[in-house]
Amino acid sequence: MAANSNFCFVLSLMMALSFSSIHVGEAARHLLQTSQPTIPAIPSIPSLPSIPNLPTGSLPNLPNNQLPPLPTMPAVPKVTMPPLPFGSLPNMPNMPTIPNIPISIPSIPFFSPPPSN
Repeated sequence: MAANSNFCFVLSLMMALSFSSIHVGEAARHLLQTSQPTIPAIPSIPSLPSIPNLPTGSLPNLPNNQLPPLPTMPAVPKVTMPPLPFGSLPNMPNMPTIPNIPISIPSIPFFSPPPSN
């Protein structure tokens, strides 16, 4: 059911695009058959007003306050780890062997050429 509605949607989209391209072609042909329009003169752009000189003020001097000293960091106690028991590791299992694969390409038999006369 959904496939049928998708097909109808795609079909209607294709029809709409094909009809719109027909109208575009007709409009382009119509524009080619008309004469060139006269282009109006571009008006001049007025100049920008000049920026007035504004008075500059002086900034007041800020007080130079000293920051208080940073507090000292307390000493962090050193943590010691207890010794870990060391045991023997189990034996590794044997890995399977990979069989040898022949690398050479076998020759292809050909028929003998016909005798020449």
